[in-house]
Amino acid sequence: MKTPFILPVRIYYEDTDAGGVVYHSNYLNFFERARTEMLRNLGFEQNELRQKSGIIFAVRNIEIDYLRPAKFDDLIYVSAEILHKKKASLTFEQTIKCGEITLCTCSCRIACLNVDNLKPTAIPDFLFDAFLIKNNEH
Repeated sequence: MKTPFILPVRIYYEDTDAGGVVYHSNYLNFFERARTEMLRNLGFEQNELRQKSGIIFAVRNIEIDYLRPAKFDDLIYVSAEILHKKKASLTFEQTIKCGEITLCTCSCRIACLNVDNLKPTAIPDFLFDAFLIKNNEH
C-alpha cells in the first residue's frame, strides 16, 4: 500500500479573507508546497535540477474540488502522491485535511520541461527511478 507524502501547514491570517476563511487560490500554494517538499524529501532540490539537469516542472492541468473551508489557525495536512508516471509528466493526487475531515481534493498533472526551450522533455532516469522506489517502498 502506498503512503502519500504529508506536509503539515498552519493557516495564518494572511491566508484568509476578512471572514477568517482560506482564500480559494491559497489552496494552490499549499498543494505546490507539498509537491516541492515531497521532491525535497526524496533528495532533490528544484534549483539543482534546473542547474545540473536542465529541467523544470510546470503545472499542465489541475482540477480542484473545494469541499469545506479551512480557517484561521487551523493545522491542515496537505498530501502529495504520484498517481501516474509518464515519460515527461507526473500526475499527482492531493488532498487537504483538517484532522480527519477532507477539505479539498486535487488532481494535478506536472510536465517536465527543458529549461532552455520550455518544451516537454523526458524525466531523467535517476529522478524517475526515485519516484518508482518511493512508491514501491509502501
